[in-house]
Amino acid sequence: MGQYYNAVFLADKTNETDKEFIRAAIRAFTFNNGMKLVEHSYIHNTFLAAVEFLLSPLGIFYKTRLVWAGDYADPEPDSKENLYSLCDNKEYMPHLPVDYCDIMATHNFIVNHTKKQYVTKAGRVFHPLSLLTAEGNGRGGGDYKGSCEDLIGSWARDVISVEVVPPADYSELACPFGKE
Repeated sequence: MGQYYNAVFLADKTNETDKEFIRAAIRAFTFNNGMKLVEHSYIHNTFLAAVEFLLSPLGIFYKTRLVWAGDYADPEPDSKENLYSLCDNKEYMPHLPVDYCDIMATHNFIVNHTKKQYVTKAGRVFHPLSLLTAEGNGRGGGDYKGSCEDLIGSWARDVISVEVVPPADYSELACPFGKE
């Protein structure tokens, strides 16, 4: 069967709790996209553009921890449920400007502030944001299979933003998804 994914924005552990918590979750279906990873992981996709906008300096989740949570992913520590199932009742419908897709066309760099890396969207077919942050890939139909498969999920739960220009002191991560 196919595995479904949600984009999940996480908050760090606080002094009051030693667990991270879910700030919000967004479903691809809300943007008339398929829920499987490769059904919505391409450039110029409205769902990905919405997540990008929220992670940009214009959005409410700028520099926030992100994970593309799959429904076949492992359970969370000290829980029988995984992050995907824990997102029930956490769905967020963002208020976006009408031209958010056009705005995000100028924000070509996805930045990982945890690892001090960035990738560019320019010239791609597969969108690196969902692939790099996916948890549970390889466990269901519709998951990504192809070049650089070992990088899938390597940015999951890291602090991410989307920028017009990458930070000068960060290194570029080569991840030519979809190229053999």
